[in-house]
Amino acid sequence: MSALAIVVVSYNARADLERCLESLHAAPPQVGHEIVVIDNHSSDGSVEAAGRWPDVKVIALDTNIGFARANNIGLRAIGSVNVLLLNSDTIVPAGAIDRLVAELDRQSDVAIVGPRLVDGSGRAELSFGRMITPLNELRQKRLTRSAKVEGLTRERHYPDWVTGACLLVRRADAEAVGGLDERFFMYTEDVDFCAAVRARGRRVLFTPDVEIVHLRGRSAASAPAATNAAYRRSRIAFYEKHHPRWAPVLKLYLRIRGQM
Repeated sequence: MSALAIVVVSYNARADLERCLESLHAAPPQVGHEIVVIDNHSSDGSVEAAGRWPDVKVIALDTNIGFARANNIGLRAIGSVNVLLLNSDTIVPAGAIDRLVAELDRQSDVAIVGPRLVDGSGRAELSFGRMITPLNELRQKRLTRSAKVEGLTRERHYPDWVTGACLLVRRADAEAVGGLDERFFMYTEDVDFCAAVRARGRRVLFTPDVEIVHLRGRSAASAPAATNAAYRRSRIAFYEKHHPRWAPVLKLYLRIRGQM
């Protein structure tokens, strides 16, 4: 069993996937690791592109099953002590993954660690937050658009969730909660996953001492209408699961806006 499995889910993002895999090979993690790419039935040659690295296990799916289900396939495909869920639109600097693993090893009560994410120009992303509620969603949106993001992402703390774009988890904790909830095609599955882990008395850590480049929204840009529809479905599913009294209000709001 390896120390780490790196699971990359990709859909029609060949250039990003190649860039991500190149970064992982340019300065490989020191920790023993395996890489698996789960391709959600891409039509842009992503499978062939990933296959040029002999050490990368490629699982080509015959349909797009979504982010959560694809990650769960990756979780089951490789045995490891820890699992890194990594978006295909990320670039991993030298030493980043080893430092992330070291953060996880440092505290036995921490099950999940997320790094600081920045875009191609170095601008920080608000990649963590409080549990989703109507009030917290409004708060998160305001913070995302504010000048506070830079400062907030410089603070080491224990949020309710970190984004699944780059999320390191102990396999034992991931298996204990049954992996990601597959009712979420894409979006909010990471918040739900962190909530399930925290419900077992475990902690989620955000560390600013590890930085990953995240070129956001590349796969979504290839199918914006389908992506927006998936986002709405995931929000409804999240509220039905965690805040059932608010779910009818959300549905009414979406109908009024012509989004249902």
